[in-house]
Amino acid sequence: MISIIICSANDVELAHVSENIRKTVGVAYEIIAIDNRREPRGICAVYNEGAKRARFDLLCFMHEDIEMMTADWGARVLDIFDQNPQLGLLGIAGGGYKSLAPSSWYNYHLQENGGFYCNLVQGYRHTGREDTVEYRNPRNQPLSRVACIDGCWMCTRKEVVRRFPFDEKLLTGFHGYDLDFSIAVNQEYQVAVTFEVLLKHFSEGNFNQTWRTQMLKVHQKWPHLLPLNIDGVPDSSLKRIERDAYEVFLQKAVEEKWFSKWELARLIWTSRHSRVATLSFPYKLMLRLRKMKPD
Repeated sequence: MISIIICSANDVELAHVSENIRKTVGVAYEIIAIDNRREPRGICAVYNEGAKRARFDLLCFMHEDIEMMTADWGARVLDIFDQNPQLGLLGIAGGGYKSLAPSSWYNYHLQENGGFYCNLVQGYRHTGREDTVEYRNPRNQPLSRVACIDGCWMCTRKEVVRRFPFDEKLLTGFHGYDLDFSIAVNQEYQVAVTFEVLLKHFSEGNFNQTWRTQMLKVHQKWPHLLPLNIDGVPDSSLKRIERDAYEVFLQKAVEEKWFSKWELARLIWTSRHSRVATLSFPYKLMLRLRKMKPD
């Protein structure tokens, strides 16, 4: 039995996904669709409300621009949680290494460090590109532990959300909630990507300034836990990896004027709480930042 929670903004998409769920879920379920159009709230607040209203112990948070493509996927999800008692969060895309340096769930500038785990059909309604099948299973497993997951579709237990509610005070928009929740859950539970459930996500991500601002908030919140190194990147390499990743991020942020140098300096200062940061770590980054110039 699954409670499916949707932050809704489109009646047509909600009707389509509701019918798709009915045909594919394969177990008893309820849909808690919260209309977020008249008095919009951040997705964290909506998801917390949905979790409180849920009748069942297993929760599935999903976007409404999704089509489930696996028959009886609900039964498969229930089995996965039953067979993995330490599992706290399940998704269909995630990263095995979450850097201290700001990034999404996938460290695009650290591609040789930490795996990319993914099983979905990605649509591109905003750019008009053809759909792509994103299947990346570097361990060739049905279930792979990861550091964090993408939030288009994610399942968890009600007890997990009670312990680690979505941070609606910090994140008041529609970005960063999946990364923040993944990091929080990873403190006490396992986070994983399943390759036994396939879905189509009709919309690609929008990595705009609003998204970047929310990412900054998340990274300022969790430096004491980052990096999350589920993929076992050698500890001896972490300081170098993070220094290089941070410099890439800072250079891009300065060149494209994402943030002021004061905002970036405040971010760098929080990095001193990371387990990979020596006393010199933030100071050397500050010196590098000082020399950087916008285009």
